Amino acid sequence: MNSPVFSGGKKTVTDTIKYLETLMQETQKPEAELMAQAFQTGVRQMWRERTLGRYLRGQITRQKAVELAGIDWVELAERQHKAMMEDLAWAMEN
Repeated sequence: MNSPVFSGGKKTVTDTIKYLETLMQETQKPEAELMAQAFQTGVRQMWRERTLGRYLRGQITRQKAVELAGIDWVELAERQHKAMMEDLAWAMEN
């Protein structure tokens, strides 16, 4: 995004408030509704990351990970893990 609100770098509480204010203006939704949606989105993301981490560590099966996080997320995690392992192998050889 070109918005100065989303310029990257270190995030602060002030940045978060700016994000919320921007979302309120752009969506015309009340603060409480956006906060509830943000909370739900954050919890889902945390759950998905925990599930995928457990799968990649061999703590749960692929089938269970697909049930909990969805096939698209499992396949993405597998591709990222494979790429990381290839990079690591390359670094160890050089």
